[in-house]
Amino acid sequence: MFRIDDFRRDAVCTLDDNGYFLETIHSIFKLVHDNGLKATLLGFLTSSIKLIPGVKSYIDAEKQKVVDKLQSDGKSKREGWRTELPGEGLGTAVLEKLRDEKRNDVTWQGKCSGTVYIGGSESDGHFSLINEACSMFAHTNPLHLDVFQSVVQFEAEVVAMTAALLGSKEKSSGGQICGNMTSGGTESILLAVKSSRDYMKSKKGIIRPEMIIPVSAHSAYDKAAQYFNIKLWRVPVNKNFQADPKAIRRHINKNTILIVGSAPGFPHGIIDPIEELGVLASRFGICLHVDLCLGGFVLPFARELGYTIPPFDFTVKGVSSVSVDVHKYGLAPKGTSVILYRNHEIRKHQFVAVTEWSGGLYVSPTIAGSRPGGLIAGAWAAMMSLGKEGYLENTKAIMEVSKKIQKGIEEIPELFIIGKPDMTIVAFGSDVLDIFEVNDILSSKGWHLNALQRPNSIHICVTLQHVVVVEEFLGDLREAVKTVKENPGLISGGLAPIYGAAGKMPDRVMVQELLVDFMDDSKCTVLFSNPIGLRREFRDVRKGRVEKKKGEPRNQKEMRIWGISFIALSLSGGGSSSYIRSSPASDRYNHQ
Repeated sequence: MFRIDDFRRDAVCTLDDNGYFLETIHSIFKLVHDNGLKATLLGFLTSSIKLIPGVKSYIDAEKQKVVDKLQSDGKSKREGWRTELPGEGLGTAVLEKLRDEKRNDVTWQGKCSGTVYIGGSESDGHFSLINEACSMFAHTNPLHLDVFQSVVQFEAEVVAMTAALLGSKEKSSGGQICGNMTSGGTESILLAVKSSRDYMKSKKGIIRPEMIIPVSAHSAYDKAAQYFNIKLWRVPVNKNFQADPKAIRRHINKNTILIVGSAPGFPHGIIDPIEELGVLASRFGICLHVDLCLGGFVLPFARELGYTIPPFDFTVKGVSSVSVDVHKYGLAPKGTSVILYRNHEIRKHQFVAVTEWSGGLYVSPTIAGSRPGGLIAGAWAAMMSLGKEGYLENTKAIMEVSKKIQKGIEEIPELFIIGKPDMTIVAFGSDVLDIFEVNDILSSKGWHLNALQRPNSIHICVTLQHVVVVEEFLGDLREAVKTVKENPGLISGGLAPIYGAAGKMPDRVMVQELLVDFMDDSKCTVLFSNPIGLRREFRDVRKGRVEKKKGEPRNQKEMRIWGISFIALSLSGGGSSSYIRSSPASDRYNHQ
């Protein structure tokens, strides 16, 4: 999005008036090229409006109102949070304190999209196994590879076993697949982008790197682009909600270092055409990263079970790197992922080696220096305990439940499925209802689904936790649809109207600033997780017990006018509603 400050910075003033004029013209053309004519003009208009005396302060005040509204419940909860060490230590009594705080967590068993992938109770079975494994190696750190040799071995074996699932044993892979464990999918993607950037610089001398991703690709690529100073092109998906190779091809130029595909994409559970992307990567001599964070421990087994799965791994020519989360369907402890490369030549660009430090010679393979050996041991224990047979059994169960949920949604006339899901994510929307209001009512019933945009929709990422609650979910969904159809705007405490107003703001920089203000004010990374309060208000509304407080919005129309829509009032235009979400430095993204 255009910023007037960018224009000023690009239009560098020189002593030569002609030079200044040419620089200005060049800056304008560059902005139009990068952002499009409509976005550039809109950005210039909105930036100019903000220069009018009083307008910026008014906008800032209205943004703060929105932040305060969204934070109203969270701030009250944080009032009792500790800000300094206790004078006297609690000793082992701290364990009981932990148990007390844990009881305040919302009920997640079977109710969350993704989030917890292990089935059963957290007090026994697979939970107990990985907890014991983590505890056994909690003190270890693979940074000290000469001391904790067992953990070093575990990491190497986790990487090798994961690679074997994704074609490393096949001749077409080249026989050099290598990688490392990371803290999660985001770090794996960051490392893949950094390695691709440096590899392409050494290979082609590219110093102004660009990468191309479909709009469905994970936001970790935006983070990588910001961290590593890479120009990011987001291109539209095709009518099937897959990456569009033709659209990607149109953006490839001499500075392109990387293109991206997902198997499947987070929003809709659809696998991108990896083979076609591989052809592009091979033809232009650029890198291709495949995001298998969700699919890495499902697709190989689904294919073996007879499901039709298009090619997605290192057997595809042109694939240079792959990211796989072990802590999702690999059923490992949270904070475990794997980044894989086709060969050592590419992976070497992931490492950081320092020779001039007074502390000695230093080399580190990942973003973190010290890493928790307990998590590596937990991942190894998870994979070894389940084995191929266990993963096949789990995949069969979740694939069947996914198909059942998809069929149940298709039988609700007011809803439609987004595309054709290939795996265990089912996204759905509506042409006749506000799907975000449906989500609000589901939240009031204890469900935690993910809200999507373009098109407005929500999805459920099916895990083993859902196997025993599938009928309950479909029943609650049917009831929620019926409620919204008969009483639109019923939950006054819902967040759909606020998000709807945010989605209609054409100045996306303003929305971005709002997100940053919200995160900065929240002092934590867990957003909008108050279904208990929402459930309580929903019950009160149904029973007619809620009275309108002075100055407080009570219906959807008022809510859209209140707060954030004040900002958008003079700027209203096209756009899609979007739920605000956080993306912490690790991998806890939108319940996944």
